[in-house]
Amino acid sequence: QVQLVESGGGLVQAGGSLRLSCAASGPTFSGNAMGWFRQAPGKGREFVAAINWSGGGTYYADSVRGRFIISRDSAKNTVYLQMNSLKPEDTAVYYCAAAWRGSYYVGPKDVLSYNHWGQGTQVTVSS
Repeated sequence: QVQLVESGGGLVQAGGSLRLSCAASGPTFSGNAMGWFRQAPGKGREFVAAINWSGGGTYYADSVRGRFIISRDSAKNTVYLQMNSLKPEDTAVYYCAAAWRGSYYVGPKDVLSYNHWGQGTQVTVSS
């Protein structure tokens, strides 16, 4: 059984940094990608960043490109999201997601591609 466990959220002032981690437990990751999505109060879940698991290619939402960096440690089945220059509009619950083997994969930015999700971690950026 695959489980995704996020950590690293918290409260930070605007301009600060946080690093999120997502560890996948269970079998060795076999799939297309892992990614991060976020959901602010009253809004839908939106794509933040993703990484192709085999080739390491990365993808970012325009709103975070140049500020956030996604990376992975294949040996640990872990993906990271380094968030720099945080803004109040980055405040949201951040979810880790895995497009594991068997998912209906339509691309790294599409929520429908991901068939496993973490429980979410709150990130709050104060102004």
